[in-house]
Amino acid sequence: MNPAEQDPKSTRTRKRKPMVAPTAEDLAKKHKEISVAEFFERNKHILGFDSLNRALLTCVKEGVDNALDVCEEVYTLPDIKASLTKEQNDTFHIVIEDNGPGIIKKQIPQVFGKLLYGSRFHEIRQTRGQQGIGISAAVLYGQLTTGKPARITSKTVSGEAAYMLEIVIDTHRNAPRVVSSNIIVWRDENGELKPSGTRVEVTLKGRYIRGKQSIFEYLRSTAIVNPHAMITLIEPDGTKTIFKRGTEHLPGHAVAIKPHPAGIEIGILMKMLRLTKSPTLQKFLMNEFSRVSKRLAAQILSLSQLKGEIAPRKVKRQGAERIINAISQVSIMEPPTNCLSPIGESLVKKGLRKEITAEFVTSAIRRPLAYSGNPFQVEVGLCYGTGSSDDTANILRFANRVPLLFQQGGCVTTKAVESINWRPYGLEQRGGKGIPRGPVVILIHVASTNIPFTSEAKEAIADIDLIKDEIIRALRICARKMNVHIKRKAKRKVHLAKLNLIEKILPEINQKTSNNLGFPLPDISRVVGEIMDSYMFKSTVSYSDLKKSYEVKIRVSNYTETRKKFKLMAEIAEGALVRNVHPDPLNIEDELIIWEVAGIPSGEGMELSFELVGVPKGDYEECVLYQKGLNERYVFGAEVPPEGGEAENIAVVKT
Repeated sequence: MNPAEQDPKSTRTRKRKPMVAPTAEDLAKKHKEISVAEFFERNKHILGFDSLNRALLTCVKEGVDNALDVCEEVYTLPDIKASLTKEQNDTFHIVIEDNGPGIIKKQIPQVFGKLLYGSRFHEIRQTRGQQGIGISAAVLYGQLTTGKPARITSKTVSGEAAYMLEIVIDTHRNAPRVVSSNIIVWRDENGELKPSGTRVEVTLKGRYIRGKQSIFEYLRSTAIVNPHAMITLIEPDGTKTIFKRGTEHLPGHAVAIKPHPAGIEIGILMKMLRLTKSPTLQKFLMNEFSRVSKRLAAQILSLSQLKGEIAPRKVKRQGAERIINAISQVSIMEPPTNCLSPIGESLVKKGLRKEITAEFVTSAIRRPLAYSGNPFQVEVGLCYGTGSSDDTANILRFANRVPLLFQQGGCVTTKAVESINWRPYGLEQRGGKGIPRGPVVILIHVASTNIPFTSEAKEAIADIDLIKDEIIRALRICARKMNVHIKRKAKRKVHLAKLNLIEKILPEINQKTSNNLGFPLPDISRVVGEIMDSYMFKSTVSYSDLKKSYEVKIRVSNYTETRKKFKLMAEIAEGALVRNVHPDPLNIEDELIIWEVAGIPSGEGMELSFELVGVPKGDYEECVLYQKGLNERYVFGAEVPPEGGEAENIAVVKT
């Protein structure tokens, strides 16, 4: 290029200024701090606002999750309402209302108008929210796409009136700005004064859809793993859906604990050593970690060759490394379980039955473990007989009772399902890997004090080997039970065909033959025994709303040629009061009613019954039967009782 350029309006030659490289001092002038609100304002996709469909869902999700958390913290059965109104084009007005304790006035701007502000980040316990970003991010997105402030109405139990504030976020300072503030009388839809609660209103750009990744599906899934909650959805077209409460029992309250030493990272340990108030290293180990006793602390110090009397802040990196190595060599109790709030096997099944029609439902829960010092627990539920056998299995993924609807392929739960060979368990699977095909719904719930999400959007759980292994073990427990059900179903079909022959066709043939030939009616019990050659056990369970009790009836039929003595056992609900047992049992122990049956004549049967009191409706819908003394090859409807072994190795038939 020529060093000079000709000015078209002049004959003079103009020289270009020489390029001067900026100095470090010049570059330093450009450096400035940005707030977290400004960062997410430009990177809203990280929080789940990457499309109009997801934006609407994410806003509802964050509001409902917060409402569930706060209701459970004050031991209140959640009653949550989500309403969506379409204003114009792709603009929607969202309202989330709860019956929680409310928020005091001075905290309202901080909670909804400041990112990374919350009460749960520094506590080690299971909660839905972890970072203090969700609901304030929804306010930020609404402000960014419509320019309208969020409106927050809240009333505490102690307050006579409610506060209504309109809030926007000053993204430059990551601070709230109150546009307006009013005191109102808050009444519910019936015109009665609202005792307490919070109402969040956000106007934002979005798109409402129905289908697999929709608000409706999110709330339906939430109702499955939160059967104690009642959730009402009012869609933009006015359709109202109520997801009813399935139980009046709140989940166990998660208590904050200290970090567990298993898997602690060196950077975290060095930070704890620097900030602790414990005067000595031994006191530090005992006071700052859970499950570390005085004896165990002394053992760790001995292996790390450190003195227990030194000040923790004097321990350098090499000393911290020796402590971590010592921790890996000692035997430490598993983390306390009171920091977690698992759903429980019974409620997993109840939640699935409440929302999904299936012929067989089972569940499994693993014991608590810890990764990187964070306790976690895996629960799995499985429904069989939910649709077509050609359909791909439906996987319902949850983390701390929150549905995960996106990024299924990148989630450890999906990878665990795909890693199992499902064909031996009775499901189709091309090539022996991938998601199986069959009329199956698989529920996977990971509860933890710190869910390792793959991103701030909290849509997938990271592929951590320990978590994956626990999911696989729980899946195999449920798969074995399902396989037993499938095989028993095929066997039941054969027995029912024989039973139809016994109860209908043979007696008619016997009667007509006797009438035609003029002979007395012969005894056909021996013929019946030769055809059926089995003992059949069948139980029916019914709930009496009047008596508030379960009535269980058991029928045992002997379709063999012999009469044998055996023991019959019926499983009862934990903590249930048993009454009106007929005939009198041999014993009632270990949640089993045990009868000793002297023998049933060939071709005859016997009836047994009992009543259960103190069990909530829906908590005892199946009766598990065991028998001891009969050859299991000739028994249908009851199993040999388990003796020893782990519970996960037991497969029982639920009649």
